[in-house]
Amino acid sequence: MVDALNDFFGQISGFLWGNFYMIVLVGTGLYFSIRLGFPQIRRLGDSFRLVFSGMRQKNKAGKEGMSTWQSLATAIAGQVGTGNIAGPATAIMAGGPGAIFWMWVSAFLGMSTIFSEAVAAQKYKVTLEDGRVNGGPAYYIKAAFKGKLGSGLANAFSIFLIIGFGLAAALLQGNTISESFAASFNIPPIAIGIVMSILTLLVVVGGVQRIASFVTACVPVMSLIYIVAGLIVIVVNIDQLIPAIKMIFVGAFNPQAVAGGMFGIGVKEAMRYGIARGLLSNEAGTGSTPHAHAVAKVKHPCDQGIVAMMSVFIDTFIILNITVLIILTSGSYTSGQDGIVLTQIAFNEVFGNVGGIIISICIFFFCFSTIIAGYFYGESNVLKLFGKKGVPVYRVFIVIFLMLGAAASVTLVYSICDVFNGFMVFLNILGLWGISNVIVKLWKEYEHDPDIPTTLKDIKAANKETAGKD
Repeated sequence: MVDALNDFFGQISGFLWGNFYMIVLVGTGLYFSIRLGFPQIRRLGDSFRLVFSGMRQKNKAGKEGMSTWQSLATAIAGQVGTGNIAGPATAIMAGGPGAIFWMWVSAFLGMSTIFSEAVAAQKYKVTLEDGRVNGGPAYYIKAAFKGKLGSGLANAFSIFLIIGFGLAAALLQGNTISESFAASFNIPPIAIGIVMSILTLLVVVGGVQRIASFVTACVPVMSLIYIVAGLIVIVVNIDQLIPAIKMIFVGAFNPQAVAGGMFGIGVKEAMRYGIARGLLSNEAGTGSTPHAHAVAKVKHPCDQGIVAMMSVFIDTFIILNITVLIILTSGSYTSGQDGIVLTQIAFNEVFGNVGGIIISICIFFFCFSTIIAGYFYGESNVLKLFGKKGVPVYRVFIVIFLMLGAAASVTLVYSICDVFNGFMVFLNILGLWGISNVIVKLWKEYEHDPDIPTTLKDIKAANKETAGKD
């Protein structure tokens, strides 16, 4: 029975996440890039500076929302996960090193998509009865399709996200942490599940403020640990850096010319696997990160759009590229293994037995931060559907799913999760296209209205003023 269900959901997942979503998501990214005049090029510098200036601000989160840096950190917490370690390995083994080039292309276009998601989330966010700010795709989907259709699609999105992202994140990421720590430290899975449940509750019962405090502390630390360890591996194999970069560019257009043709694939496969893994990693268009960007306290929706682009840049062009260069410079791709094992092999060659401990620590941070972000996204939709009374019930289910993930096999859940996420993406993209003219209008207004701050200095001053009023 389980095998039959796995095959059934696997077929649906294969269709959705095959060529269909590659075309839909890349097409959406290209569409918004053209209509918005490629903000990922023209405003990337402002995005960098706004993020780093926001990190120095000490604004506290509350019911009224988060600072731009806190909302960005929450988004990155959800985006950066084990996919940043396993994803590039899968892309390279299935599509050759050239797949990485196409992963970059999908991320570049995805930056305009995530910009649009953040702008839409800001535009249609609401203030609930208790003063809490809430937002996300469910709100702009409802705005895009009026009447019962809009309400129905919005509610469907909320249900898909709660199950496919909120609860599933707890189960799947909990399972990954459990397996990693059981293998590295021989800790019983049930003990890991109990510890994860306690840690999760300690964070989430503190509300938006504690979630924001956690992610702003966790994201820089987890990123720094992995980046520094990865750079050490790359430096040790520095003589292979230029050949590795060459493999990426040559393999993108002539895969047979790379590594003696060992990958046995063509340009089509390189494009397919690179774009697919890139989309799964950076989450642009999936409808997850808008929940974080909706609660940022900014002067104009486009302020947060500019900041949101940085999450894709950090996820793909920094952290994911570290993994790529670890694998290619170390030569671990010739081992015949796949997934996280390729990074593990490279770490073990440089750090010895400590390599496994480093990977386990990184996996814990990546997975646990994803659990917290997934919880926050799910809670946003629980509040929309059921109000405050639904939150305690949701927390109970989070604990149950964490325990199940730690102690049980979750093979079938992966396929079910892919299907629910696929439906979620479809509704999110429908909503974005439905309000695309609103997004474009806001961007034109932002760039041309003299009363709206558009220079970096003006944006920082306006956002500081907004934060001071809250």
